[in-house]
Amino acid sequence: MKPIGIVNHMVSDREARLDLVFHALAHPARRAILRQLSGGERNLTELASPLRMTFPAATKHVRVLERARLVRRRVAGREHLCRLRAQPLEEAMRWTEQFRLHWEARFEALDSLLDEMKAEEAPRPAPRGRGRTRRS
Repeated sequence: MKPIGIVNHMVSDREARLDLVFHALAHPARRAILRQLSGGERNLTELASPLRMTFPAATKHVRVLERARLVRRRVAGREHLCRLRAQPLEEAMRWTEQFRLHWEARFEALDSLLDEMKAEEAPRPAPRGRGRTRRS
């Protein structure tokens, strides 16, 4: 079995964008905001409320998500409405997928080796007809 390479050159061209996405995902408040937005568009006040943060703090987190292109914000009067943009998440998932495929192949090879070792260690049955004594 040929090992799967870790570097996917098509994806590595997008490193700067991936850096922004992974930076945005690194903070639990931003991940929570994304989870909320997966249910549909929300205003900043709705996003900030369950996180117990101020409007300015929520705005800072949303700006990080906007820079990563994970969120699109529009202003309607005094209301700031945010919507999830999933494309960058899909790109990040494809990048991480190459590692899953690599490790899956390694684990399959390890499983095969362990199966071979178990087969070698299995007790062998005694040959028939030899070493048997007749009972009277």
